[in-house]
Amino acid sequence: MKKIIIKTGLFLSFLIIGMMTSCRKESPTVAVITVVNSEGVKFQGATVRLYPEATINPHPAIIIDDVVISNSMGEASFDYTDKFNLGQAGFAVLDIEIWSGDTLSGTGIIKIEAEETSIETVVLLP
Repeated sequence: MKKIIIKTGLFLSFLIIGMMTSCRKESPTVAVITVVNSEGVKFQGATVRLYPEATINPHPAIIIDDVVISNSMGEASFDYTDKFNLGQAGFAVLDIEIWSGDTLSGTGIIKIEAEETSIETVVLLP
């Protein structure tokens, strides 16, 4: 009887330890693009597009081509938490294309780090 109790106790201990270490929840993977004009003032209402360069796509299974309008703080936020998998090495390097009407535009590049908030600022120019 004593051996059964000890074996059961050991099994339960390993089970609990395994559950505690394997249930790590992933943190958000977010890209935030801040849009400013040539004077450095945050710009609301600009169209912000993130997409991979045609020749560089480290994860071909992940297709990213997203568009967001900048908010009142001049920020366009992209949440890629659902596209990131725990254990994946890196996430993506994406091109940034921004335009506002026919007069202002800007470009850039952002390296999106897994489980972090990656931030980049792009200046709109005529």
